[in-house]
Amino acid sequence: MTETVLVLRNEETRGLVPMADAIRLIEEAYADLGHNRAQVLNRRRLHIPLDGHEVPTWFQLNVISGAVPCHGVAAVRLNARHTSFPFVGGERRKKYPGGMTGLVLVWDLNTRALLGIVQEEAISPLRVGATSGVAAKYLCRPDVKVAGLIGAGLQAVGQITALLTIRPGIEEVKVYSVRSERRERFAAWIAQKFGIKARAVDSPEMCVRQSDVVFTASTAADPMIKGEWLEEGVHICGMIGAPRFDSRRELDDEVGRRADIIVVNSLSQAKEDMQPEIEDPIRKGYLTWEHVNELSDLCIGKFPGRMGMKQITWHSNNCGMGVQFAAVCKRAIDVARERGVGTELPGELFMAPEFSEAEEFTL
Repeated sequence: MTETVLVLRNEETRGLVPMADAIRLIEEAYADLGHNRAQVLNRRRLHIPLDGHEVPTWFQLNVISGAVPCHGVAAVRLNARHTSFPFVGGERRKKYPGGMTGLVLVWDLNTRALLGIVQEEAISPLRVGATSGVAAKYLCRPDVKVAGLIGAGLQAVGQITALLTIRPGIEEVKVYSVRSERRERFAAWIAQKFGIKARAVDSPEMCVRQSDVVFTASTAADPMIKGEWLEEGVHICGMIGAPRFDSRRELDDEVGRRADIIVVNSLSQAKEDMQPEIEDPIRKGYLTWEHVNELSDLCIGKFPGRMGMKQITWHSNNCGMGVQFAAVCKRAIDVARERGVGTELPGELFMAPEFSEAEEFTL
């Protein structure tokens, strides 16, 4: 049994798990889920309206949990933040004013010991990007050359890193963000980091048209990608899985109508949240739930993925799942211990022994 609990802060977590490793770990976790060994509980959120804010603001508590037997761990992700929807550049955006408190608790399945507590802000772009990368491995054409990326924040770093890890033959990346200065800087970073051509473009349409693959990582509240822009054979990955509470979307209904293959992380979450990205085109009759497949089935071959070069494929990275946090955070904790990184706390603080008979009736 581990004698200490390792606490990792964001700055200590960065760089511990390379993207290629994260993609492998996430794929193993989803395969475990597909074989009905791993288990998850749907994400649950509380939204409490707050007074005294110029822009309507809510306190949000977010809980995600899951267990991955193939990695021998279970995890719970907890975060608390304020949520608002201000207008930025004339468009409604989702913001988290004041930052957030986010923690991932990781347990060993066999010993019940708490292995570590990981601040999750640095882990999230890694596990979200890796999940997109796993889907792209099965859905994105092998010969793609031009990628479009909508978004230029930390999540976009994870998305483009995963995409270029899965498809290193990509030669050009087009970047769009509502802030011109930001997209220029992000394109320059991609060019320098990956040694490929990267350029900023002035609209979502320019980003999507004539692209072989499109990844999004935006805070958009209203659809900014039209299905009519999609090229034959394109793979698109959207990462908004908003519930009806805020009804955010990145993609319009035409994307759902045109997509030959649709994959989500969790069908159960999409239905429970009534996620408009998926549910709205279903309500219009553009597709049915039978057209929507799960990533876990893709990872075990139950669903074959792309079957033709002309198919349009869509991965809706529609929710965080406990298996993601369990897989990636366990690896981060292991590497951190090897490198002597983090703060160790006595394990006994987090493990309550069984009551003795003498204490059995004592409050």
